Amino acid sequence: MSQEDPAGNPHLPYGAPYGEQPPPQYGYGYGPPPRRDEGPQTSAIVAVVLNFLSLASCCNVFGLPGGILATVALTRARERPASARSLLLWSWVLFGSGLVLNVALFLFLGLTGRLDD
Repeated sequence: MSQEDPAGNPHLPYGAPYGEQPPPQYGYGYGPPPRRDEGPQTSAIVAVVLNFLSLASCCNVFGLPGGILATVALTRARERPASARSLLLWSWVLFGSGLVLNVALFLFLGLTGRLDD
């Protein structure tokens, strides 16, 4: 024994067996949740950490300006995401170029024998 409300949705009395429930209605209703776009915020956090870590551990001279650019991008991520993305791009370029220079320096020193005791 089911009742209907004015919208046409059937309501079952409390304790009704599962088999007496109507099948679910498909079609209109809530869709999937909207995609949550964090923008450049996550990339900015990673860039800040990696730039300052490379500055401290590898003496990456480009780590300081890269970290500063990533920090500024992190503060701009919500208001001006396009500007933040541009700053992040330069931050990643500085991080990568400093990393390449460090690897080249260590290879040069290793191949010329200056790292030998």
